[in-house]
Amino acid sequence: MAEVDLAQIPDVDIDSEGVFKYVLIRVHARPPSGAEAGECKEIVRGYKWAEYHGDFPGDQDSSEATLSTPADIYDKVSGELQKKGYDCECLGGGRISHQSQDRKIHVYGYSMGYGRAQHSISTEKIKAKYPDYEVTWADDGY
Repeated sequence: MAEVDLAQIPDVDIDSEGVFKYVLIRVHARPPSGAEAGECKEIVRGYKWAEYHGDFPGDQDSSEATLSTPADIYDKVSGELQKKGYDCECLGGGRISHQSQDRKIHVYGYSMGYGRAQHSISTEKIKAKYPDYEVTWADDGY
């Protein structure tokens, strides 16, 4: 059942255009009490509203104004998943440049708060969601 539940969580959810922060998150299915650790998977989340890896604007100017407290990408996503019975850990972050018109995505850089994500994992996930895109990565940049 845990595998089915994890399969319902999209591997990738990123904004459709622009340059923005992203995090790589490992999601764990919570095992029944006394059981071994549950299954896990990595997910990629990246959004333009995150001015910093640690900032979520919940003010009137934000399209996400329904959220009233500051939270970064990881806090927002992990909070939603924890309500559904999952545990999460942030594996690092960086930036994504998504050029939808050119069908290109470039993953690079690092998060000051979470460190550098393993971009090779992130790009494999992104390639699976965007098979007709050129998806590249580099450790360079911030």
